[in-house]
Amino acid sequence: MQSNEILTVVDSVSTEKGIDKDVIFKAIEVAIASASQRHFHEDADLYVSIDRETGEYTTHRNWIVFDDQDEEFHHETHITKDESGLEFGEVVSKVQENIVFGRIETQAARQVMLQKVREAERQKIVEQFRSNDNKLVTGSVKRVTRDNIIVDLTHEAEALLPRDKLLPGEILKSNDRVRAILQITEVEGRGPQLILSRTCPEMVSELFSIEVPEINEDIIEIRGVARDAGSRAKIAVKTNDGRIDPVGACVGMRGSRVQAVSQELENERIDIIIYDDNPAQLVINALSPAKVESIVMDEESRSMDIAVNEENLALAIGSRGQNIRLASKLVGWNLNIISNEEAEAKVKVDETEFLTKIIDSIGVGDDIAEKIISLGFSTFDEIAYADNKAFNEFISDEEEINRIKSAAEDAALVEAMGAVTEEEDNVESLSDLNLDDDNIQKLSKKGIKNKDDLAELSIDELKEIIDINEEDASKMIMKARESWFK
Repeated sequence: MQSNEILTVVDSVSTEKGIDKDVIFKAIEVAIASASQRHFHEDADLYVSIDRETGEYTTHRNWIVFDDQDEEFHHETHITKDESGLEFGEVVSKVQENIVFGRIETQAARQVMLQKVREAERQKIVEQFRSNDNKLVTGSVKRVTRDNIIVDLTHEAEALLPRDKLLPGEILKSNDRVRAILQITEVEGRGPQLILSRTCPEMVSELFSIEVPEINEDIIEIRGVARDAGSRAKIAVKTNDGRIDPVGACVGMRGSRVQAVSQELENERIDIIIYDDNPAQLVINALSPAKVESIVMDEESRSMDIAVNEENLALAIGSRGQNIRLASKLVGWNLNIISNEEAEAKVKVDETEFLTKIIDSIGVGDDIAEKIISLGFSTFDEIAYADNKAFNEFISDEEEINRIKSAAEDAALVEAMGAVTEEEDNVESLSDLNLDDDNIQKLSKKGIKNKDDLAELSIDELKEIIDINEEDASKMIMKARESWFK
């Protein structure tokens, strides 16, 4: 390419596309280097620099200083220490003679340049919408394909609305107005893309922000949303002004505000509940109107056993488990609904198991162990750090009390060491699935201890436990299932 041709292309493309000239210069540099590559070895490291004023370009080739006695020495990419006068690992750049472009080289350079310009255009558009990421946007349907809806956001920007991100049964036609959440998503090999969704929880939050002025004024906060898109959603709200009822404000006069949101979402049912910092109270609110009798919390595994009477059992669970599933998503804990009878039976089983542990680990008789249980202790740590006065009713000897507490402390240490060992085993069993420690812990808390456990999960179940996209979740599950086919 001639220098005047390069300057002409840069000026015309910059004016037409509204792209910075330096971006176009860089695109042309890549294009020329790519086209020049065919005249060198495929491993040759080439780059081109263009003078921004004159349009003249220079071709350079990089060489790495390497030991020529090493079996990995490559003549096309490496140069010896003696030839370069530099140390091992340093890079030498040498000017190469510019190639003479024929028809094929010109065409190849043109294709690369156009690709880079398109990428720059896309990046420019994405940056314009960066502030709207995870926000509600409005557009018109431009084109409908089998898998996607192409939505025109502005005269120069289009976004993709995949069909799986439409509400169930929702049909859109050309020129229809549509509101959706904009999600700027990195697509491998294509860079950032404008993707729309009408099924994400943010859709509910944004619609309520429009309908309820108090939310935009920070008088009311939306603290959590869980949804089965098109069917039912739960939203937790909190007021920063004690004089205002957050639920009433979101419902509106005669339900006008919540109905407006519901209609936008194809009549999706929306439960509005009061947020509470106490997870147990939040669960009670989330399961209303079902009446909760008792809750047993396991903070380590972030799970709760929720006892309800028989009359409220079906109401608490909901159709196909929807109510408890949404409540679990909203609270962020694994919730298990059980009847009062099951709760009482489980408590008795737990007490019996702990009673046996006390007898075996602390070295006391059945009667003393039962009296320790009656004090409400459920772990060795609680016994170890309890006030001596708690034991005075049935043990008068201070030395014996101290011995019991010391034995309980030792037992707690043994349990902790066992938990660490189990966690290390989990890491070992899941290590070849490219999971980090944080995700392994999340899986472990949900009872996923090894590859066989993970292999039993569905893609949606895995996505609920760890932050992972659908494609990677599918690959991970299939890798975990490899042993099934051996």
